[in-house]
Amino acid sequence: MSGALRDKRIVNTRALHQAQAFDDLIAARGAQPLSYPCIAIQPSADSRALDAALQQLDQFDWLVITSANTVMALAARAEALGIDLARYAALRVGAIGPATAEAARTQLGLTCDLMPEEYIAEALAETLRPIAGARIFLPESAIARPTLAQMLTEAGAEVTVVTAYETVCGSGGVDLPALLAQGAVDAVTFTSSSTVRCFVERLPDDAALDGLCMACIGPKTARTAHEYGLKPVVSAATHTLEGILDALAAYYRSQDIKEDTWTAP
Repeated sequence: MSGALRDKRIVNTRALHQAQAFDDLIAARGAQPLSYPCIAIQPSADSRALDAALQQLDQFDWLVITSANTVMALAARAEALGIDLARYAALRVGAIGPATAEAARTQLGLTCDLMPEEYIAEALAETLRPIAGARIFLPESAIARPTLAQMLTEAGAEVTVVTAYETVCGSGGVDLPALLAQGAVDAVTFTSSSTVRCFVERLPDDAALDGLCMACIGPKTARTAHEYGLKPVVSAATHTLEGILDALAAYYRSQDIKEDTWTAP
């Protein structure tokens, strides 16, 4: 598995506090990780709505968590308020994927009750659809798509959406413009649409991106990459960090891209 990525120089655009885990996965494939944080996570400027919801958790049937960043934000506010989330035994938890579920277990003391087979918002909403009438607490990023809340509301759930944190463009990392100019980069990885947007924002207009492979965690992120004119774009079949690397490895093994977006088999 590691052969296809061996010695490839792969840009990791994850937030600084999350970059190391992906760096380790990249290195385990024999590739060289290049950290270039394109987003940063910061507390919401106004936490009153989040605090109120946390103080009334017994009013909800479900807590739905869409990212590990949401878990981090919940843990920080719960600690500040002196709330032990683990004592809400009746609260059921839906998580978008295994990494989020594990973060909820370790940081919040909450066990995931439901997780979709495909780790995207639409699949999570479909998995939750049978719980019509349930009272759902949905903390999200300030820039989260409204898709999940809308689908749950249309299914008959009572959804309370609260901003848990804000996503801003990151800084630091390698001197990527210089490395691009030297032809010292093989691929860039994106774990969200916001990493794509901030990647483009961080780089100068004349950055040497032609032909650079862009590996995206899923179709929504891939569409955003296309909107910014990035290609070729590789879209992971399994929407995880390992899935990104699997798709990238398959891309290098095939080198036979017949469309601008290619999903790993």
